[in-house]
Amino acid sequence: MLKEERFEIIISQLQENKKVKFEDLALLLKVSEDTVRRDIDILHRNGLLSKARGGAILREKDPLTFHDRQSFLTKEKDIIALKAQPFLIDGMTVFMDGGTTICAVVNYMPLDIKLRIITNNYSVIPILEKFKNVELIMLGGNYEADLAVTSGITTCNEVSKYIADLFIMGTCAIDAGFGVSAVSLTDGETKKAMVESSKKIVAVASQNKLGRAEAFKVCSINNIDSLITDLDANHPELDSFRNLNIQII
Repeated sequence: MLKEERFEIIISQLQENKKVKFEDLALLLKVSEDTVRRDIDILHRNGLLSKARGGAILREKDPLTFHDRQSFLTKEKDIIALKAQPFLIDGMTVFMDGGTTICAVVNYMPLDIKLRIITNNYSVIPILEKFKNVELIMLGGNYEADLAVTSGITTCNEVSKYIADLFIMGTCAIDAGFGVSAVSLTDGETKKAMVESSKKIVAVASQNKLGRAEAFKVCSINNIDSLITDLDANHPELDSFRNLNIQII
């Protein structure tokens, strides 16, 4: 069982029973109590539960609530968000663009992480209130209310002022032949500007974005260093991305 799958079960058990014990979870998950303790510790640091003697309890307030949590935080995006966490290292300057998967990535960051996040995604502002060591730089430009992002010439010009250690890029479509593409020109131009100013690029894509191409080109597949999906890395749907010098996660 994947670690991310264990996390889902632990959270589900908490929602049903309000509290869980190490020994009960170990039996349910068929792992050692030490493994359960490590899982609980990670979930606690991410603000998803509270540790208690011998187990864990629900937090009084759900830290993932932003508008209607169920409207954008699906199981698939949660899996992607958890897989993305090892790429976020203290001291980094990180580009993040728009999209609900990016919101999920931010939600799952360790509460004590120290980052500089540069983004046009205004949906992350209330989520980041709990992160006391994150410097947030919001990009200006034309505000698109339906997407809660800024875009346009001003946005791209501001992106060019920075050099990011990492760009976690949300995707509309990604294809082994056509690369990354976007459904709108403005979104594509913002992503392209971030690609050009980043040392490392991690594309995040749920399985319904794979093998698709939209009208506006962002970058070639060889610009991507890592691809994170909700699928197992050995899943046949990812076969077209193999042998392309891309890390598949």
